[in-house]
Amino acid sequence: MAEEHDSERTESASPRRLEQAREEGNVARSQELTTFALLMAGAGGLWFFGAGIFQQMCALLQRGLRLDAMVAADAAQMSLRLHEQSIEALVVIAPLLLLLMLIAFAVPQLLSGWIFTWNALRFDFQRLNPIAGVGRVVSWRGLAELVKALVKATLIAAVGALVLWHYRVPLQDISQLSLETAIVQTSRIAGVSFLIVAGALAVVAAADVPFQIWRHGNDLKMSREELRREHRESEGDPQVKAAIRNQQRAMARRRMMADVPTASVIVTNPTHYAVALRYDDKSTGAPRVVAKGADLVAARIRELGEQHRVPVLESPALARAMYHNAEIGAEIPEKLYAAVAEVLAYVFQLRRYHEHGGLAPKPLMPVAVPAGLDPQGELQ
Repeated sequence: MAEEHDSERTESASPRRLEQAREEGNVARSQELTTFALLMAGAGGLWFFGAGIFQQMCALLQRGLRLDAMVAADAAQMSLRLHEQSIEALVVIAPLLLLLMLIAFAVPQLLSGWIFTWNALRFDFQRLNPIAGVGRVVSWRGLAELVKALVKATLIAAVGALVLWHYRVPLQDISQLSLETAIVQTSRIAGVSFLIVAGALAVVAAADVPFQIWRHGNDLKMSREELRREHRESEGDPQVKAAIRNQQRAMARRRMMADVPTASVIVTNPTHYAVALRYDDKSTGAPRVVAKGADLVAARIRELGEQHRVPVLESPALARAMYHNAEIGAEIPEKLYAAVAEVLAYVFQLRRYHEHGGLAPKPLMPVAVPAGLDPQGELQ
């Protein structure tokens, strides 16, 4: 099913998709690169350690073939001797084995870096499905692996044939040499031949590495729908986020409306804007904006102010300036101190008149605001 939709996957894998694939152990790997590195490491190890390994193994073999009748007749003695000589043989070839283990561990990191995951050990019933197995074989991936195997086998066979043809005369003359000389000559020819044949795999590895990187990227390609779905999962559904924002605004508006009755004065446009201010004469701070709004929100602020007997004053320029330059819960800008002071002075005079009587204050004259704070004033 996955290959049926490959034609729809036209987008490169996202960072999140690459990270998920890496967590699952799905990274670019080149078996040919590892094979080539192991063969070259084995050849290099034999080149440096081969003489010592050969001598020690020969000595071990000679000791193992020297058996007396009593030891040969005792099964326990024979088992103990076999165990001891096996340990000795393992110690002899340990440097070569450690080198191969190090190469087998380090070379795959060249493509994928260090990765550790248990996902590769999970039991997958799909792997036991014969239909899925046939599908994996009869596919472009299986065809590519078949072509690669044929090319590798042909290359190795051709190089091996050329090497044998090159050494045909020395190989024919080995039978005429002494045993020790023949062994040395055979070892030298085998070593050189091994290096040449292993070196031929460098061509296969050089072609396989970029191919595996390309195939890994191609396998992880995503369709546009998958990209959109991933974006929604990571960033959140736009509709849900919009609903959350609307809910947050509604809650903030309700909190703001609850503070309107505590205001000292409401300055209006008179219809388009309304800003509620609170000032505590016992505090050293400047007046604060407890609520502001435009159109329907402004109408609701005025309505609440009238219900709770909060003075509502018309000062269009000041209302617009505070609406655009002051934040809810914050003190008014310093440039508006003088204008707001005129309004608050009138409010206090009005309050004193209602509480104690006397002369009524003169009507509030239009309050001027500094240039640049009233957007509509600039247009005019």
